[in-house]
Amino acid sequence: MTTATANGAWARFFDGDVWHSFRNSPVAIAAALVAAVCIFCALFANWVAPHNPFDLATLELSDARLPPAWEEGGTTKYVLGTDDQGRDILSALMYGARISLLVGMASVMLSVIVGVGLGLLSGFVGGKTDAFIMRVCDVMLSFPSILIALLIDGVGRAMFPNAHDTLAFAVLVLAIALPGWVQYARTVRGSTLVERNKEYVQAARVVGVAPLRIMRKHVLPNVMGPVLVLATIQVATAILTEATLSFLGVGVPPTQPSLGTLIRIGNDFLFSGEWWITIFPGLMLVLIALSVNLLGDWLRDALNPRLR
Repeated sequence: MTTATANGAWARFFDGDVWHSFRNSPVAIAAALVAAVCIFCALFANWVAPHNPFDLATLELSDARLPPAWEEGGTTKYVLGTDDQGRDILSALMYGARISLLVGMASVMLSVIVGVGLGLLSGFVGGKTDAFIMRVCDVMLSFPSILIALLIDGVGRAMFPNAHDTLAFAVLVLAIALPGWVQYARTVRGSTLVERNKEYVQAARVVGVAPLRIMRKHVLPNVMGPVLVLATIQVATAILTEATLSFLGVGVPPTQPSLGTLIRIGNDFLFSGEWWITIFPGLMLVLIALSVNLLGDWLRDALNPRLR
């Protein structure tokens, strides 16, 4: 892509309806700022965080369970206090958010790839292929997503009991992604059923364009609008699912704790007075999920031509 082409694309974007809708939506702007700060702190935690909470050489047990800086006994060295091992809560939030965001985005990307591919195939080909894929979707929808995630995660850990942390991470992503592809498949199938009967698709068939190329070049770009909205909202759902699994003890490995793991650890001290160990990770989780959900709601309205 040349510089002129890129500049033209950006110019069209800033002159378009989506950017205009964003500029006139204070809620979307606030949600975007919160999400941007959370993502920045998570991605650059190694440089932004005041401490490395998972470096055992730097931990001091004498600093365990210190309250936040504004409470009696607190210190500005640990603004949000410390946990039972002397780890800085603020730094742990940044590192934990990185794991949660990575799991959420990776699982959504996998769900999108599988769901869009199967939905496109189901809607365009039709017949027995469509019926089979939709019956699989019906079966998947008959089970709670958290139950499927627990089942997959449990089977994966049983098959690889001594697996490396990377493999355990991949199993967790698969466990969250597998129940999620169904919504994308059904959404894309419905849009594809509409698009395949339009004139531009019929014209491509008449001139001899291969079906796979028609699906990839013509139908797919026209069904991605609802997918983008759904994916944005599903990121928050995936992060919450990961937090639930980690809270139950079947999430990411303890050596790389996420926000859910931090909440589970702090839950043991919630009623003994050390409320900050679990409250702050919970607030961080709420901020991320809420900001992403608000952005998804805005994107849904911005891409809906009936609301323009």
